Amino acid sequence: MQIFLTGGTGYLGRRLIPLLTERGHGVTALARQGSERKLPPNCKAVLGNALDQSTFVSQIKPATTFVQLVGVAHPSPSKGKEFRAIDLVSGRESVAAAVAAGIQHFVYVSVAHPAPIMKDYIAVRTEVESLIRASGMNATILRPWYVLGPGHRWPYLLLPMYWFLERIPATKTSARRLGLVTLPQMLRTLVRAAETPVSGIKIVEPIAIRAN
Repeated sequence: MQIFLTGGTGYLGRRLIPLLTERGHGVTALARQGSERKLPPNCKAVLGNALDQSTFVSQIKPATTFVQLVGVAHPSPSKGKEFRAIDLVSGRESVAAAVAAGIQHFVYVSVAHPAPIMKDYIAVRTEVESLIRASGMNATILRPWYVLGPGHRWPYLLLPMYWFLERIPATKTSARRLGLVTLPQMLRTLVRAAETPVSGIKIVEPIAIRAN
């Protein structure tokens, strides 16, 4: 497959690209000027700005799958302005560029919702989901709550609480919807999403991510 990917130097992107290329897929990754050297090997670098589709739309083909991974690092409730300036704008520009390039399958990492915290982050991610739906593209939307991995380990302390809450009828549904996923689970889910085009919109919730 030919895959175009944004956020290739980020937490997920730099780990996902080698998995895709090892499986024989051609990956073209968007990078800012000067950041292309941070991309994993065996992928084609396209210099451009994820916040401006005009800088990369002409470089998307021959890809048929677009994976959108751009986002603010280490999201927190204090980063509302950054979410709108980066996550929302990059999502909007990527959707528009993908439509213009005739992309057949769009893969987007959103967030589990509803939730009692991170309201600005959730609002931005759900707004991008709406843009994807309105575009008419086939898309797979992943909705993790928190990805456990290197540099993201403190929530491991919450695992016993999640285990307990998932066994109480009153909290079981919410605990599963906002369940934690591991980095390997997330990467396997992204690989499967990229390799498995869908018809319409497919939503992948945390419980399905953990099954990978």
